[in-house]
Amino acid sequence: MKSGETGGKLSDLIKKAISDCELTQAEHDEIIALASEDHVIDSQERALLAQLQELIANGTVTKVR
Repeated sequence: MKSGETGGKLSDLIKKAISDCELTQAEHDEIIALASEDHVIDSQERALLAQLQELIANGTVTKVR
């Protein structure tokens, strides 16, 4: 998958977590696997992951089992 495609898919997965305010372990694993798929986390992917981490840290998104 190309970097732009990965970023778009990653963005969609993170938007879903934001919209329902929950992140399941399966969703988290999928996000990490997608970001790591090409063995390079580019600046767009890094920014998206940082955004998700911030939302988890401030309680906007809750990690659920």
